[in-house]
Amino acid sequence: MDKLKFRILCTLQLSAALALLLFIIVYIGPWTTLRVVGLIVALPSFILLFIARFHLGRSFSVTPQARKLVTTGLYLKIRNPMYVFSFLLVFGFLLALQKPYLLLLLLVLLPIQIMRAHQEARVLEQKFGDAYREYRSKTWF
Repeated sequence: MDKLKFRILCTLQLSAALALLLFIIVYIGPWTTLRVVGLIVALPSFILLFIARFHLGRSFSVTPQARKLVTTGLYLKIRNPMYVFSFLLVFGFLLALQKPYLLLLLLVLLPIQIMRAHQEARVLEQKFGDAYREYRSKTWF
């Protein structure tokens, strides 16, 4: 049953991000440089976000938990690829929407993601100790 729930959750997350991406692509409006740049940022971010989510597997949680120290795939170089690529995905979407005032949302999103990353780091360090500290020393954000 856990595998089924995991697959359903991944499918829902992928579908939601894909729906937003498709909305931006078919969004009625001019194809300006800003819109194209936004899609150029959003599309690879979308793909990398899904890959990061897949690598995290069942270790994914909404609240900070230390189930497993994932250090492979995208997590080999970036401690928090889901935060990095979700931020870039939102940034790309907002650029593509061509509403500069919406970029102010990033001023809310960025501190929240940094705060969550720090909370997760504390939980992981408490559980995995030196192994996490060594991993952290070899990775970015």
